[in-house]
Amino acid sequence: MKKKSTHPTLSEVARKAGVGTTTASRVINGGDRVSPKTLARVRQVIESLGYMPNQAARVLKGNRARTVGLVIPSIADPFFSSCAEAAHSVARAHGSLLIVTATHNDPDTEIENLNVLTSHRTDGLLIAPANSQSQVLRDMLNRIGVPVVTIDRPIFDSSIASVVVDNFKAATMATRHLVDHGYKRIACLTSETTLFTIRERIRGYKKAIQAAGLPSILDTSVNDYPSAEEAIRRLMAGANPPDAVFTLKNSTTVYAFEALQNLGIAVPRTLALLGFDDFELASTLRPSISVVQQPVEEIGRVAAKLLFDQLSDGRKAPTFAAGKRPQQVKLETTLIGRSSCGCSGLDG
Repeated sequence: MKKKSTHPTLSEVARKAGVGTTTASRVINGGDRVSPKTLARVRQVIESLGYMPNQAARVLKGNRARTVGLVIPSIADPFFSSCAEAAHSVARAHGSLLIVTATHNDPDTEIENLNVLTSHRTDGLLIAPANSQSQVLRDMLNRIGVPVVTIDRPIFDSSIASVVVDNFKAATMATRHLVDHGYKRIACLTSETTLFTIRERIRGYKKAIQAAGLPSILDTSVNDYPSAEEAIRRLMAGANPPDAVFTLKNSTTVYAFEALQNLGIAVPRTLALLGFDDFELASTLRPSISVVQQPVEEIGRVAAKLLFDQLSDGRKAPTFAAGKRPQQVKLETTLIGRSSCGCSGLDG
C-alpha cells in the first residue's frame, strides 16, 4: 500500500481556498492576474497548511530556481566576506538564496564550483574570476547560459558586466601620498601578480614612482608572514634601505606590520607603512595604519543589483561579440591617512 505524503499539495491548497490549481499556482508565483481578495485567501490557506512548493519540479517546468551563485576566492578574506554579506541582502530582498563557493584563486577549483552551481540550476552568477583572461572560463560562462556579473575583476574579451574600483588610480594616489610626505625610497610588497587587481596596483605604483623620479623597489614574494619578514629583513639590510612601504592587499599589510613590530622597526619613524584595503583593526593598532579604503559593501550590493536587473529583463546569458564594450561600474576609493605614514604623528 502506497504511503500517503504528509506534505500538503497544490491541489489541496486550491481545494481549500475554493480556486482552481492554475489560480493557486499564480499566487505561488507572485500573484499575477489574481484579484487582491483571492490572493489574500489563497495565501492564508498556504500559511495555514504550511504548503511549500516543490522547487525542483518548478525548475524543471522552466520556473526560476530562486538561487544565485557567488564564486569568490575566500570566505575568510574580509573584503570578499563583506561583498558576500551585501550580495546576500540584495538576493534576500528579491526572494532568492545566495550560494557561496570559494576558489582560493585556483582556476581548476573555479570551474569545479561553477559545475556544481550549474547542476543546481542557479538563475545567475556573481564571480570574482581567478584569471580575467581565461578562455576556458569565458567558454564555460557562455555555455552555462545564465546572466553573469563579475566582482572586483573583469573578464576580458567579453560583454560581461563588472563592478570594480580604479585600482591604477588608487595605487597612484597612495604612492604620491608617500612621495608628498618626503619619502624617497618607497618599497612595494605584494604577491599574486597574475591577478588583475594586483597588476593594476603595481602599474599605479610604478607610474607614480617614475613621475617622482624615484627608484622602483618591487618585491612580489610576500604571501605569508615568514615571506614578509624575510622581505623586510632583506630590504633593511641593503645599502640603501627603504623609508616607506606600500602593501597591495590587506593580508600583506597585516603580515608586514607584524614583521615590523617583531623586528623592532619603528613605524613611521624608521619605516612608514601604507596599505591597500582597510581592515577591522587598522584604526586601533598602534600606530594606526594608513590605507586605501575600498567601498567593499557597495561593490557587492551594486553587483547583485546589476544581476537581478538582468534577471528582471529576462536576459539569459552573456554575449561575447567582438568589439562590444561591457558594462562596467567603477567605484571610487578613499585614502585614509593615519599614523603609520606620518599623517597623524605617533599614536599613544
